[in-house]
Amino acid sequence: MNSDIKWVKLTQFEISQHMKNKGVEISRNIVRKLLKKHRFVKRKMQGKIRCGDFVDRDKQFEIINRKVDQFKSSANPVISMDTKKKEPLGRLFSQGKVYCSRAIEAYDHTNDSLIKGQIVPHGIYDIKKNQAYINIGTTHETAEFLCDSLKYWWQYKGKIDYPLTKEVLILCDSGGANSWRINVFKFELQRLSNELNIKLIVCHYPPYASKWNPIEHRVFPHVTRAMEGILLETHEQVQTLIEKTYTKTGLKVTASIIKKAYNIGRVITKKMLESIPVVYDMEIPGLNYSVCPQK
Repeated sequence: MNSDIKWVKLTQFEISQHMKNKGVEISRNIVRKLLKKHRFVKRKMQGKIRCGDFVDRDKQFEIINRKVDQFKSSANPVISMDTKKKEPLGRLFSQGKVYCSRAIEAYDHTNDSLIKGQIVPHGIYDIKKNQAYINIGTTHETAEFLCDSLKYWWQYKGKIDYPLTKEVLILCDSGGANSWRINVFKFELQRLSNELNIKLIVCHYPPYASKWNPIEHRVFPHVTRAMEGILLETHEQVQTLIEKTYTKTGLKVTASIIKKAYNIGRVITKKMLESIPVVYDMEIPGLNYSVCPQK
């Protein structure tokens, strides 16, 4: 506990009662005014303390910022991608409130037998155009699913918005199915690069710094609000809710469903990885690399 931070877990009425027990008569209204005078206001806990550190953390942020600036002045897109929290399907309780004539009823427990399916929302955020494209998976978050999601984004949005594209800058976290330590992600990126005939440049945010990924704070909070307080029973319903996401700054969200089964546990050996031309940057090669189309 930080000794500089003072806090109290009491209501205004409870504070007035404690003061009364000490011989001081004070009303709740006076307690409220005194709290305000001394700058005691209700605040949420902030998750700012890092769980760990990375040696080249600041340097990696400089590399990412430099590359983003270069792409913003070019005809090529720069995208931020990540997988939002997975949600179960079914008549299950959901946080949030909606206007309704009577309360929506849901099961009072969340048992496996009541879950009808899973929502795996993978988002791709176009930083230049302030637009997001979310693909809703139905099984697992795998490297193959992420690359399929990128392919759908390119087919339906990317190649239309950026017809002169020669390369794409992809910003992503260091963990999950797109971890910088997982060979299968690089292998799938090469497959995608061959299929689209486009160079893919990848920059991972440093470990313990995923919250700085733009999609985390520019898209996902708004998508969460669009889905709050609603029974999520079908993938089509989730798609409709996600597409209603918007902000006053002009954010637009498009959604689609990928009804393909993805298997987990796939392994790419070091020898298989050597067969693809992954080009690692001179600066922090583990977090920065690219793949080019193979003829």
